[in-house]
Amino acid sequence: MNKKIRDTNTSIEELTAKKSGRAILVAVDLRPYDGERVERSLDELEDLAKTNGFTVVDRIVQRLDKVDRNTFVGSGKLREIVERAEEIDADFLIFDGELSPAQTRGITQATELKVSDRVSVILSIFADHARTDEGKIQVELAYWRYRLTQLTGRGVELSRLGGGIGTRGPGETVLEQDRRAIRKRMGVLRRELNRMEDRRERSRSLRDRRHVMTAAIVGYTNAGKSTLLNKLCDETLDAGDRLFMTLDPTARRLDIREGLSLILVDTVGFIRDLPAFLYQAFRATFEEAASADLILLVADVSDPDAAMHIEVVEKQLNDLDAGSIPVLYLLNKIDRMKPESLHDVMMLLRNEKASQILQVSAITGEGLDELLSNLARFVEDSLLEYRAVFPYQEAGLVAHAREYGTVDDVKYEDDVIVLEGKIKKNEVGLLKPWIVPAP
Repeated sequence: MNKKIRDTNTSIEELTAKKSGRAILVAVDLRPYDGERVERSLDELEDLAKTNGFTVVDRIVQRLDKVDRNTFVGSGKLREIVERAEEIDADFLIFDGELSPAQTRGITQATELKVSDRVSVILSIFADHARTDEGKIQVELAYWRYRLTQLTGRGVELSRLGGGIGTRGPGETVLEQDRRAIRKRMGVLRRELNRMEDRRERSRSLRDRRHVMTAAIVGYTNAGKSTLLNKLCDETLDAGDRLFMTLDPTARRLDIREGLSLILVDTVGFIRDLPAFLYQAFRATFEEAASADLILLVADVSDPDAAMHIEVVEKQLNDLDAGSIPVLYLLNKIDRMKPESLHDVMMLLRNEKASQILQVSAITGEGLDELLSNLARFVEDSLLEYRAVFPYQEAGLVAHAREYGTVDDVKYEDDVIVLEGKIKKNEVGLLKPWIVPAP
């Protein structure tokens, strides 16, 4: 019985051993053929592979009517790829897609090369970048979900599957025992994750009770979200030209001006075709966006696929039931903007109000003053400043005002209570009959 499958207490450190190797990227172009789309997908896969520690030495595309169910690219093409790998001394094949167990088996029976796919590369990057206990648990839970899909009862192909934390298993000699052990470990992880999610929900509730407005910074991975938060809040969060730099939501207070502030929440980057098990493991983290008062959707207009990235993010926001939250579109990296990329984005957003689109650079600071003005206006428009005078039998209104806003002053006079403060407009109903003009 293999120890790595049996030992379900595997730590995140064991799952994130340093990856390296010379890799060939392999993709399939399906009818209707679109070579440009495939090349852009390979560009993203190459970025993922480099982030994961690989050196990409070649890219190979096979045109097919449908993906081969046994070898992904077809047996003849696979032989050509193996020969090419020998010529250029490559030791990894990374497939631009999610390999099924049957495909993994077919490929590893045909070659001694290590095999990986888009899914395992992403999973490995997530493992490398998890910093908090919650992030590490989310990654490990996703890892075991992935391992369950790879347990086919055929051990040799798993023993040679490499390149990601989901590709280390040396095969299972007692399949059902392995499955039970993994499911048991997943149960432990889910319970711990639920406790952590409860704590985050209490933190969100506390923000709501104190009525601190929240803006979630969302966007495609590597759009510049953390850099933007750093610039606005004078922080030093990890940021750089690498994918998935942020996995753990980070909240920072932004003081716009005296008496006016909000909380900025940096969130996990979105990506197309995010594996379902990763989405489920990180769903509670993504839901930080769904609980926000405002969404700052950051798009990298130096990327030719910026418009597509916005569509991916909007779809995933809708999946989180966050589609009705007000949005500001921040077209970032305007200092390196590609005109065709900007054009595509503006065409996509042509039905949006101009006031929802801002061009900014988180590096140079261009456009950030206008962003701050928009944020100030949003906070001011969401809060009602009031002065209320009511009898003592309505004293419960003081607690209501504290729960849903800020109380600036309260005076207990002979016959009435005088209350001054700010409250969210949709919570003003109970106070409304008692609001009076300011003296």
